[in-house]
Amino acid sequence: MRYGRFHEDGTRGPGAAPGHGGGPARRRGVLAALALAGCGALLAAGCSPPDGERAGPGGSPPGSPPTGAASSGASGRPEASGPPAKGSVTVSGEAAKGLDTPWGVAPLPGGDLLVASRDKGTISRVRTDTGAVTRIGEVPGVAPGGEGGLLGLAVSPSFASDRMVYAYFTTESDNRIARMRYDEQRPAGQQLGAPDTVFRGIPKGLIHNGGRIAFGPDRMLYAGTGETGDTSLAQDRKSPGGKILRMTPDGQPAQGNPEAGSVVYSYGHRNVQGLAWDKDKRLWAAEFGQRTWDELNLIEPGGNYGWPEAEGKAGKPGFRDPVAVWKPDEASPSGIAWAEGSIWMAGLKGERLWRIPLKGAAPAAEPEAFLQGKYGRLRTVVPLGGDGLLLVTSETDGRGSPEAGDDRILTLTVR
Repeated sequence: MRYGRFHEDGTRGPGAAPGHGGGPARRRGVLAALALAGCGALLAAGCSPPDGERAGPGGSPPGSPPTGAASSGASGRPEASGPPAKGSVTVSGEAAKGLDTPWGVAPLPGGDLLVASRDKGTISRVRTDTGAVTRIGEVPGVAPGGEGGLLGLAVSPSFASDRMVYAYFTTESDNRIARMRYDEQRPAGQQLGAPDTVFRGIPKGLIHNGGRIAFGPDRMLYAGTGETGDTSLAQDRKSPGGKILRMTPDGQPAQGNPEAGSVVYSYGHRNVQGLAWDKDKRLWAAEFGQRTWDELNLIEPGGNYGWPEAEGKAGKPGFRDPVAVWKPDEASPSGIAWAEGSIWMAGLKGERLWRIPLKGAAPAAEPEAFLQGKYGRLRTVVPLGGDGLLLVTSETDGRGSPEAGDDRILTLTVR
C-alpha cells in the first residue's frame, strides 16, 4: 500500500492505495486519442470498471463566485448552460511507466510525447503505441535541487517547421527558459541542439520555483513562476518571481501586455504550477497557498492576486479573489487542463484529481475529487481534445513512496 507523503512545501500527507496498468490493446486506444489531439494539444499547454469512478466528497468551502470580469475580451457572466454537476473519470490505461521525476509533458504531432525528468535534466520521447521510453537528450546547465530542476516543457506552435522544444529549468544562478531544436535524424540521446536562452533571470530557490510553460491561443509563451520563499517578490512588478509572464517565442515582451516593455502579465502569486485555457480562451492558473488555501484563479491582464497580503477568498480591495480554494492537504495543486467544460487539477499532497465544472467564468457546481489515494502524488494534466486527458504521477520526486512501475502517465476518459 501507499504510505504518508509530503506536500510540495514539505508537510506530510495521508496514505493511499496502489494503482494498475494497461496492456497493448489499451495502448492502441491511447495512440488513437493522442494522434487525434495532434496540433491542438500543442496550443493547449497535457483497467477501471466500465462506468468509471464517481467523485468523492470535498471541494471549495461556501462562498460566492468572484465579481471580477473574465479574461480579456470575455464576459464574466455565467453561460446559459454548463457541464453536469457530477462527472466521472475512467482510467483506460498507461501511456508510459517507470519514469524518473517526470514534470513537464509536451505532446508531439502524431501522438508521441516528450517528458522532462526534473532531477536528471533529460528529455525523453514516449512512444504511445508501445510505451517505449527513449532519451532524446540532456538539457545543459540544469542544476536540480529541492523543487528545482528541469520543469515545464512546450513545443513551438510552428513545430512542424522549426522543430523547437522549449524548457523551463533551474540553473546554478536562476530559473530560465531555453529552446532547442529537436532533430530525430541524429542518434538517440543526442537529438537536442544547443540551448538558445530566450528568457533568463527568474529567481530560483529550494522551493517555489514555479515552472509551468505553455503557448496560448495567441501563440505567445506563458510561464508561471514562484517567489522562491521571498514573499516580497510577488508584489514587486520589476521582478519576474511570483508572476505569470507573457512573451513572444523569442522571449520579448508580448504586444498588449499590461505594461509596455514588461513580460509581467499578472502578479501577487506564490507558486504557479498550472496554466490552462478554456474554450473561450480565458486563462486559468493553479497555485500553492501557504497553510490556509490553495487556489484556482481566473487570470486577468495586470491582475494582482494578493500574495502575501491575501490568501484565499480574502475580499480585500485591490486584489482578485480565486474562483475556488482548497485546504493544502486536499490539493497542493500542480498542473491543470480544460476538458468537457471543466478544469481538471492535479493534487500533489492531496493525491487526487479535482474537477471544477465551469459555467463561463464561474463555478457551475462544487469541485469533485477523483482517484483519491490510488496513484499517489499527481503532477501534470495534459488535454488530448474531447474527453481525453493524460495524468502524470509524481511518486519519485523525493516526497512520495514509489512502487514498482512508478512514475506513470495514465490515460483518462473524463466527463
